[in-house]
Amino acid sequence: MNPRTQELIDIARPLVRNLTLGRSDFSAATVASAIRTSSGNVYTGVCIHLSCGLGFCAEHAAAAEMIKAGETRIETIVAVAEDCILSPCGRCREFLIQVDPANAEANVVLEGGREVKLGDLLPHHWLVSGTEVTS
Repeated sequence: MNPRTQELIDIARPLVRNLTLGRSDFSAATVASAIRTSSGNVYTGVCIHLSCGLGFCAEHAAAAEMIKAGETRIETIVAVAEDCILSPCGRCREFLIQVDPANAEANVVLEGGREVKLGDLLPHHWLVSGTEVTS
């Protein structure tokens, strides 16, 4: 595995825990994410699971940290659980491309150390293909 990829995994993995929130079925931090930006900075986040769709994924939290620092361009992103690497869900894929369409070229780390471009997980995307919808 690429040492820079392993570094992201090693940064995210210690953030994973099962933190119970206000009720026994509300939790946080069962998934953690790390983003390396095109400038080389690393940002992390954890998921929050709540009812009524009010929670968010670890990738969203890491991207919010990145945006807070004034960056939008992702080089590599990984999401980890206690014992595996997770592919970003469809909502996360869409979110990351809308943050910056250039993120279609971001490397997404998958189980087994494989990496694919975010755009390959969202083929023919409306923002990337030049057919942006404006209304």
